[in-house]
Amino acid sequence: MKLKSVFVPALIAVCSVALLSSCNQSGGSKTADKKADTTAKVKGEEADTLGVLKSSYPPIDKAKYDSLLKFNAHNDTSGRWPVKNQPYPLGGAILPFKRVVSFYGNLYSKKMGILGELPPKEMLAKLKGEVKAWEKADPKTPVQPALHYIAVVAQGDGGKDGKYRYRMPFKQIDSILVLAKKAHAIVFLDVQVALSNIQAELPLFEKYLKMPQVHFGMDPEFSMKDGSKPGKKIGTYDAADINYVTGYLANIVKKNGLPPKILVIHRFTKKMVTNYKNIKLRPEVQIVMDMDGWGEPDLKTGTYRYFINQEPVQFTGFKLFYKNDIKKAPHHLLTPTEVITRYSPYPLYIQYQ
Repeated sequence: MKLKSVFVPALIAVCSVALLSSCNQSGGSKTADKKADTTAKVKGEEADTLGVLKSSYPPIDKAKYDSLLKFNAHNDTSGRWPVKNQPYPLGGAILPFKRVVSFYGNLYSKKMGILGELPPKEMLAKLKGEVKAWEKADPKTPVQPALHYIAVVAQGDGGKDGKYRYRMPFKQIDSILVLAKKAHAIVFLDVQVALSNIQAELPLFEKYLKMPQVHFGMDPEFSMKDGSKPGKKIGTYDAADINYVTGYLANIVKKNGLPPKILVIHRFTKKMVTNYKNIKLRPEVQIVMDMDGWGEPDLKTGTYRYFINQEPVQFTGFKLFYKNDIKKAPHHLLTPTEVITRYSPYPLYIQYQ
């Protein structure tokens, strides 16, 4: 059993690196998919800005919050869930009152995820279908649709500054905001820092993070602290990096009278996140540890059990790959009902790539 517990997550890790490094090299080409990028230009519309008046969020119902935490622990017997001594969030918090179902990708590449693979109308219609499927699988939990956009992409080319990352133009983020408004969706801006660092990349998006519907994602896989090229090995973030991000987001929330931000942290190995017990929880930020590995159902279950369930932070997420999850037998993409029944705690953030 010990051998299996090590082998299963390791296999997923290798698979995920191969997939994402390939995707990133495609996404890094400034010309390869631009002609096919119909999403980037949406005529006659402007990006949604602050849709809710400042400080107009009622306090959360603490009794309901506690009840939902217990429900989403899904009969956990380990004592890890729900996470103890976590602060109550500010008013307007999404979790655990709703489950977020997101489409992930980049507008420059059809290979990085469903968000950039399909034409806008088709993509939004597919997202709507997934939302309905999750609502049916868990009628107790309303669903909040989301678009999860890779705003900084790790690259195979070092670029002018040798940081091996490409920052997406703001006009593309504006396009995502327009599409999100059509779907009544929230937006996540995801960052792959490569040889840069989160302290340099996060502040670039402050004007968007001041918007109540915009949240943040950080990807340890491509945080190359040892100077390795992204895609050659798996990177890492420490609790100190995560605390920097939550502190930065908390300041934005407090200064602008916003509801809590959701921070998604991708993970499929132990070393991707170090010193998890030192991660600080704040009323202004809701942290999701997202199981990011791909493969057949048993492999995904192993990763969720060893690296998400057993190292509790606050909330959990689960990623589904339309293509890569079905490459090997039984060639089956987990359904919402299967995810709901298989995993403890219930993942409250679902990402489709």
